[in-house]
Amino acid sequence: MERKPLSDAYREILRDPFPPRMEVSFYDDAGARTSLSFVKVEWTVDGESRGLRYGDNPDQPAALYRPVGANLALAGVEELRPDGGLICSAELLQFGKHPGKTNLTDVDSALAILRYLTETPACAVMKHNNPSGAARADTVEEAYRKAFEADRLAAFGGAVVLNRPADPRTARAIADSFCEVVAAPDFEPGAFDLLAGRKNLRILRIPGLDRLSRYAPARNLDFRTLLDGGCVVQLSFVSRIRSAADLLPAECEHRGRSHSVARRPTEREVEDMLFGWAVETGVTSNSVIYVKDGVTIGIGTGEQDRVGVAEIARDKAYRKLEDLLAWRRTSKPWNELDDPALREEIRREVEVARGGLAGSVMVSDAFFPFRDGIEVGLREGVSAVLQPGGSLRDYESIEACNEYGAAMMFTGQRCFRH
Repeated sequence: MERKPLSDAYREILRDPFPPRMEVSFYDDAGARTSLSFVKVEWTVDGESRGLRYGDNPDQPAALYRPVGANLALAGVEELRPDGGLICSAELLQFGKHPGKTNLTDVDSALAILRYLTETPACAVMKHNNPSGAARADTVEEAYRKAFEADRLAAFGGAVVLNRPADPRTARAIADSFCEVVAAPDFEPGAFDLLAGRKNLRILRIPGLDRLSRYAPARNLDFRTLLDGGCVVQLSFVSRIRSAADLLPAECEHRGRSHSVARRPTEREVEDMLFGWAVETGVTSNSVIYVKDGVTIGIGTGEQDRVGVAEIARDKAYRKLEDLLAWRRTSKPWNELDDPALREEIRREVEVARGGLAGSVMVSDAFFPFRDGIEVGLREGVSAVLQPGGSLRDYESIEACNEYGAAMMFTGQRCFRH
């Protein structure tokens, strides 16, 4: 039987087999039932009502369901209030193609970060369910540009999510690059027209974004279906780190001796710690990221060992800065730069700046079991570290910070994201 080229599959919409309604029921010991009800979300395009284009891959049907009906109380303590007020209520202003599962989950992952960054304009550019770059700034345009330039290459084909309405200047900057999705609470006059020139761009207006801060403490049910049909259910993650007062001093006891970090972080370092932790909660574990002045510098995701992921994030910082400088000076990416003298000049500049890592904050989603992981950043001039703490060898990380003159704080909370 002749197979269609894979490229054809990306242009098709799978007929999904999912019903228009779904119900999940929970029973207590007495047999009393509490149910969560859901209705399938669809969009009408060219007179045809259809749901998701496909799932993770073109041969995986998928559906989006919006919660309706009752809340759910677990053990009389946690009360879940699913309201479907973000992704499920998004207006698809322009579609080109129907969105797929990955488009919506990328936007959702960005919102999970931005819910902690509501006080200033902020942007997260997502790729494969991880931020390629994130930033906050005085204007939404500046936040987008910094997030995009944090990893210009990885942002190609990604999802851009803004926590403020898109104005024409921001829309023009976004339209100059290629992305699959743009989501914002609204689009100012003229902004939509600038973006609509990209015919396959999915433009999402999410009115609930202007109330995003109310989702910061929200917990929902997180379902993971196993190969044998079993299901793991957990409450979704919520960060406990919202302000400087939530940070803990980096100190521990080891063999009857007290250890603590000598230098307290500066105000700027604390701000970057809070920003970095917000971003780190949306990065696939095992992860380490570097941030500076409210912008991600290097993001290492999904590695098996903490030293390796710290090195990956470091190496990406060097490569991305080389590429950005090449692009700014020649409008060519680093790998197409054919001027040996200019390549050497940029390389030396990046080496002096240590890939932009000098003076940055290193953030880890779990503790450093030994000092070798934290030293990857300290050797590059990292000035402060934020990590959960809790290792039996925390004293090693404390000693390393004191030797390099770096500050460090603990979160007392891990933020693994599998």
